[in-house]
This record gives sequence, structure tokens and C-alpha cells, in this order.
Amino acid sequence: MKYTLPKLPYSYESLKGISKQVNEWHHDKHYASYVNGRNEVEEKLAKMRASSDWAGVRSVMLAQSHNVSGSILHNIYYSIMGGDGKVDENLEVVKSINKYFGSYETWKNEFTEIAKISRGWAVLSHDVSDGELHNAMTDFHDEEVPWGFLPILACDVWEHAYYYDYGPDRGAYLDAFFQNLNWSNVNDLYLQYQALTV
Repeated sequence: MKYTLPKLPYSYESLKGISKQVNEWHHDKHYASYVNGRNEVEEKLAKMRASSDWAGVRSVMLAQSHNVSGSILHNIYYSIMGGDGKVDENLEVVKSINKYFGSYETWKNEFTEIAKISRGWAVLSHDVSDGELHNAMTDFHDEEVPWGFLPILACDVWEHAYYYDYGPDRGAYLDAFFQNLNWSNVNDLYLQYQALTV
């Protein structure tokens, strides 16, 4: 299968507090590199299967984890942005946030603290093993996340996501991130994943 970079679902300059330049670099260069890396992994695996020569398969597996995870998280990041940031208490995902974290504000505070210390991503995930929502931190794209955690909201905190606009002020970038969330899209992902609970 050949993977392609999805088009940005809104204009590059439409996000509040995140510049056109950052979106062009982030989406067209960084995100694209993970999609390309995913395709390279598939090509290498196809050659290995055809030849039964498995030399170097460890490095290919590591590249697979890194690039597939990077592609998926970036896809979620861009698909849940472009909104007005307003939280609709009637959405199922917001009801579940209130249920599992006590309140939206408690969840947001916890998520923000995780995003401040992560080297890669802060992620709100649906856990297929218990049906609940959990926050997670992943350094790079593919570390420290339990099996069965399906991301429904992902915040990229690699420096390429914010340093051009905010320098070391990650907190200001996180404020902008929340202002751009499209909670309806987050809810759509959540509803899809709910059906997968084991």
C-alpha cells in the first residue's frame, strides 16, 4: 500500500496563534517525512519477504514503529484542529471526560502538565481494555504508551510545532492549541473507538 500525505483540512493561516509558516513546515515537511518513512519501510519489508533475507530487520521494525506512529499522531493532530476551541458539554467525549477525570478542567490541567514535560506528545486516549479515557505521554512518537490506548486527541510538543512562534514558551503554544480544537471531530473519533472496547 502506498501512503499519501493528507491535505491540510483548513488553510495554513487559519489557526489562531499558530503561524502559516509553522503549519507549512510542520505539515508539508515534518508530517510528510513520516509518511515517506512509512512507505520506505513497506518497500524494505516487501524486498525482505521476497528474498527471505532478514538482515537488518530490527532497524526496519524500529523505523516502522517510529514512522507509523508519527504519521498517525500527526493525522490526529491536524484533524482535531481548525475549530473554535469551545467545549460542548453535550458531546459524548466531554461527558466521558467529566466522568473519568471528575471535570473538564481537571482533565485539561492534567493534560497540560503532561504536555509541558513530554518530549514528544501529550495524548488523550480511549483504552480498549477498560473502555475508559486516559491521558498519556509519549516521548518521540512510540514510547511509554500501553497497548490498547487509541489516541483521540494528540498535542505535538516537539519544538518544530511551536518554537518559531513562541520560542521556549511552550505554555503559550498550549493555550493556542486549546483555542483551535474542534471538539466535534474529537467526539467523532471517540465514538468510532468506543465500539472497539474488548
